[in-house]
Amino acid sequence: MKLSSIDFTILIAYTFFVIGIGYWLKGMRTSEEFLLAGRSLPSWVTGLAFMAANLGSLEVVGMIAMGAKYGMMTNHWYWIGAIPGMVFLGVFMVRFYYANGIRSVPEYLRLRFDHRAHLLNSISFSFVTVLMSGINMYALAMVCQQMLGWSFNFSVLLSAGVVVTYTFLGGLSSSIYNEVLQFFLIVFGFVPLLVLGLIEVGGWNGLVAKLPEAFAHTWVGMGSVHTNPLGVEWYVAVPALMFIMGPSYWCTDFLLVQRALAAKNLDAARKTPLIAAFPKMLFPALVTLPGMIAILVVPKALEGDFNVALPVLMQRYYPHGMLGLGLTALLASFMSGMAGNVTAFNTVWTYDIYQTYLVKGRRDDHYLRVAHLATVFGTLLSVASAYIVLRFDNLMDYMQLIGAMFIAPFFVVFFLGMFWKRTTATAGFYGMLAGVLGCLTQYILYQLGVLSYRTPMASTLNLAIWGGAAGLATAVSLSFVTKPPSQQNLAGLVYCYAHKEPASKQKWYRTPECLAVEVLLLFIFLNVIFR
Repeated sequence: MKLSSIDFTILIAYTFFVIGIGYWLKGMRTSEEFLLAGRSLPSWVTGLAFMAANLGSLEVVGMIAMGAKYGMMTNHWYWIGAIPGMVFLGVFMVRFYYANGIRSVPEYLRLRFDHRAHLLNSISFSFVTVLMSGINMYALAMVCQQMLGWSFNFSVLLSAGVVVTYTFLGGLSSSIYNEVLQFFLIVFGFVPLLVLGLIEVGGWNGLVAKLPEAFAHTWVGMGSVHTNPLGVEWYVAVPALMFIMGPSYWCTDFLLVQRALAAKNLDAARKTPLIAAFPKMLFPALVTLPGMIAILVVPKALEGDFNVALPVLMQRYYPHGMLGLGLTALLASFMSGMAGNVTAFNTVWTYDIYQTYLVKGRRDDHYLRVAHLATVFGTLLSVASAYIVLRFDNLMDYMQLIGAMFIAPFFVVFFLGMFWKRTTATAGFYGMLAGVLGCLTQYILYQLGVLSYRTPMASTLNLAIWGGAAGLATAVSLSFVTKPPSQQNLAGLVYCYAHKEPASKQKWYRTPECLAVEVLLLFIFLNVIFR
C-alpha cells in the first residue's frame, strides 16, 4: 500500500513534533534532571506515561497477534497478570523506592543486600531492556515492510534515529511528555480499527458466535489443557501471572518504576501505577478484539505468522488519511516502548554500573555526559537485537519468555527483602541466581523434548513457576543458615522498619488506598463479566 500526500504529512508532522518536545526540554544541567526528570512531575502525567511505556509496538502488534492466537485468554495478561501487581506497587513497594531517594530499582538491592545482588540485577536488567527495545524496532519495521514495502533495515534505522534524537536532547522528561501524547495517539489511531472490524463481523454477538467457545471467554475452558487455546490450566496460569510474572514486571522492572520515581512527591508516586491501571484494564478492547476479528476476516493471511494481523487489518480497513493516522499511532507505540527502554537503560548503566563499579567520585557533569553516551550506545545495541526476533512467529511468546527468564526470578527476592527482615545478603544473591538457573533448566528440558507443553506460552508460564520456586526455596533456606542483617542496616528498607509517613491531609477518597480499592473492584467486575 502506498502512502498518499496526506498520510506523509501526518507522519512527518508527528515526527517533527516529538523531536520538538525534546528540543524544548533540552539543557538538562544535572544527571538527575536528565535521568529522573528532577522528580517534579504530577501523578496524572507519570500515570499516563507509566501506561504508555507499556504500550510499545510490541504491546500493540504482539498483543493483537496473541488475540488471534489465543482469543479472549489474552486478557489474562491485562487483568490477573497486571492489576494485582500494579496495585501492590502503588500501595506498598513505591514507598520503599521513593522514600529512600533510590534512583533505580537495582539500587534498592544494593542498599538492602549487597553489591552481588545489585550487580546481577543491573546486568540482567540492562540485557533485557536492550532485547525489549529490539522487539519494538522489529515490530515497527515488520509493519512498514508488510504495508509499505520499506526495507527492514531502513525502517529500523529511521525510527531509531527519531527516538535517540529526542531522548538525547530531553532525557526522561522528553520521554515522559512524549509518552503522554503517544498514549492518546495510540487510542485514537486504533479505535477505528476496532469499530470497523466489529461492524464487518456483526458486532460483539456476531464475533462470539463465529469463534470457538474457548476463544470467546477468559476463564471458560481453563480447567484442562485440552479445552483452551493457551494449553494451560487455571492453577498454572494464576500463580504464574498473578504472583510471579505480573508482580515481577510491574513492581521491579525499572522501565516502569522509573515513571513513578519521576513524580513530584510520595503521594503522586504511589498513585502513578494506580492511575495507569484503569486504561490498562480497558485496553484489551483495542488489542485482543482486533486479533480475534483478524482470525475471522483474514485467516489465510495469518497462517504461520500471527504477527502480521495488525498490518493486514490496517490494509483492509484504513483508506488514505486514516492510514496515516494508523501508522502514526503505530509509530507512537514504537517510540513509547523504545524510549522507555532506552531511558531505563541509560539510568541503570550510568548510576548502577558505571558510577558504582567503574568510575567513582567524579563530578556530576561527567555522569551527565556518560548518560548521553549511554543513550546512543543503548540505541545501537537495540538495533542489533531487533534481528533476533526473526526466529519467532509471535512477538509476545518471545517477550514473555524473556520476562519470565530474566525478570520474574528477581521478584521473589525483592518481596522477601521488603517484607521479611531475616532475609540475608547471601540468601538474596543466591536466591536470584537460583531463580534464573531454574528458568534456564526448564527451558533447556523443554527444548530437548524432555518436557512437553501444548503451546510455547504454556511452557513460559510453567518456566516462571520453576524459577519462582527455585528462588524462593533457596533464599528462604539460606536465610536461616546465614547471619541476619542488623536492624540499623534495614531502616527504611523493610516493612517493619519503614520510615513513618506524615499524616495525610487529603480527604479519604483521594488517597492511594481508596484509588486501589476502586481499581480492584473494576478488576473483579471485568473478570466476572467476561469470564
